[in-house]
Amino acid sequence: MSELPADGDAPDPSTAEVPLTTGALARRLGVAPTTLRSWERRYGIGPAVRAEGRHRRWTARDVALLEEMCRLTSSGVPPAEAAKAAAGSQAERMPVRNRKSQAPGALPLGDVRQECRGLARAAVRLDAPAVERQLADAVGQYGIVVAWQEVMVPTLHAVGRKWASSGDRYVEVEHLLSWHVSTALRRRTPPSGRQTDASLAGPVVLACVPGEQHTLPIEALNAALGELGLPTRMFGAAVPAEALAAAVRRLGPAAVVLWAQARSTASPPLARHLADIRWGVKGARRQPSVVLAGPGWSGTSARGALRPTTLADAVGMVSGMCGAYGERH
Repeated sequence: MSELPADGDAPDPSTAEVPLTTGALARRLGVAPTTLRSWERRYGIGPAVRAEGRHRRWTARDVALLEEMCRLTSSGVPPAEAAKAAAGSQAERMPVRNRKSQAPGALPLGDVRQECRGLARAAVRLDAPAVERQLADAVGQYGIVVAWQEVMVPTLHAVGRKWASSGDRYVEVEHLLSWHVSTALRRRTPPSGRQTDASLAGPVVLACVPGEQHTLPIEALNAALGELGLPTRMFGAAVPAEALAAAVRRLGPAAVVLWAQARSTASPPLARHLADIRWGVKGARRQPSVVLAGPGWSGTSARGALRPTTLADAVGMVSGMCGAYGERH
């Protein structure tokens, strides 16, 4: 469930000496790895280097071409035409990363749903009513999971890249968009009294680890679980460890989801402590399942904890836990 990027910018691949993997390049450009493979297959825009085992490795020249491809598609050029133009411009002119964009206010969206473009334009204009309307339409049409993964996240990524490349400009766009994304998610979440009795499990506890302020991804999970009628308790940002442990003991949850955006905030000892909490009468003691969500948990582990990679994965894991818990208890 690592849809939002980890804190800290990656090194500029245009100056990297070591060619990039497909995954690293996809993160840099804000597109899915499958998009890069599709562009290679359909338009011949592939890596100049292949390591042993035919693994793709993308050079600075490849990166420059794909940056131009993303710029063109984000301005509305069809992918096939964008591929030809990008290849031609790279052969005839200076590296594309040194040229000014023909659309100075456009966000670097890449190959995304059309809804992302409308949402991005509204956000750049600070047109709050339009942002609100488009988010509501996306959620209503696709549901939380698809709207989050294919509309909200790509647009949030594009705003973040624009902010990072423009100094302090566009920070107001990110704040406006984030606020309305959060509002759209909360509006989709049914009140506790309206949640169906879909399971006999305890509620799902969702919280950011201490020191972590990024809440949008677990807000999306909270809303998606609400769509399924599963009871949740959202505690939000930077929950103190002692308070979170106390809540787990009081609620007896089926699962605890811990979000960590950055490695500096991820706390394996906290995850292990929560997983070891037990309650109930002797002979029928129970304990929660723990889900480690977010890029901050990369490279860490806790006994018995699960690591979803997308919102859809997290929804499947948590709903399965609730069902299994209800059958046992």
